[in-house]
Amino acid sequence: MTLKSGPQRSRLDPEPMPRRDVLGLASLWASASALLFAVVGMMRLPKAAVLASPSKKFRVTLPETLPVGEAFVPPGRAVALFKDAEGVYAVSTICTHLGCVVKANAEGFECPCHGSRFTHDGTVAKGPAPRPLPWLKISGKDGQFVVDEGATVPQGTKVNA
Repeated sequence: MTLKSGPQRSRLDPEPMPRRDVLGLASLWASASALLFAVVGMMRLPKAAVLASPSKKFRVTLPETLPVGEAFVPPGRAVALFKDAEGVYAVSTICTHLGCVVKANAEGFECPCHGSRFTHDGTVAKGPAPRPLPWLKISGKDGQFVVDEGATVPQGTKVNA
């Protein structure tokens, strides 16, 4: 009498894979994946991961129709340029309280974050700003000027228009 322990396997059925082979293939695939990710990471190294920012120095042309005492804010810049009888000057529009960008109005500037107010020359008219708005270095003439946002000058420094 013969005892059968289960269904008979056909000779065409594939051999079962031993557990050791499955673990070996899994470790091989994990190593290959780690190597691939390392190569991709090394290929990205030469490329800078820093976003380009605009230059601190920029050229600006003042409109000929700019009224005396009115702010001209170049698009995309945190600077206001003014023209008066003595010349042209540039004031930063970054609030000295917490760094918000102040908005120009008829009296000067107003900070939308905490309510500080400044006169046209950057002097604090109402707190909580601790210091006046810094004046920026400006050079040029005949309506063509170069403003350097990275360099401050003493308040009252103007360039002849």
